[in-house]
Amino acid sequence: MKNNSALFYTCSLIEYIGREQKQKRDNVVKLLGREIIKRIYRYADVFHCEPIEKTADDFINICNIPVGTYNNVEKARYEVPDYWTIGEVYERLIEDISEDNTEAIVDSLISVYNSWISDAISNYNTDFYYQSREYICHCYTEGKICA
Repeated sequence: MKNNSALFYTCSLIEYIGREQKQKRDNVVKLLGREIIKRIYRYADVFHCEPIEKTADDFINICNIPVGTYNNVEKARYEVPDYWTIGEVYERLIEDISEDNTEAIVDSLISVYNSWISDAISNYNTDFYYQSREYICHCYTEGKICA
């Protein structure tokens, strides 16, 4: 399913929480856990009615997500993309690797965030995160940044 708004919201919320709590995005996914991510994805249309700051704060408290030391925003030497932009990068990649299998979305999300590509997307000192969705998917499939 292309343009999956629930997936877009879920990925953007993960990015927002990561920035707020200074956690790598794979760690946010681990701390949220599969069941909470499924809940966020399933009820994204409801959560989206609240400000993302409130929803993030609720899940930070529910899952006891601590403040860490990872701050890719502070390390950025160039303009930092907002959390919606990065959420869209993840959404597109997860859609592309899941194809039309909506049952696989949460598993694909967990797999993507726990792979090498999450660090590549989070490095705002490169141009990787704004490459085409086809290129990012190809890199993910190949397991490396391709020439």
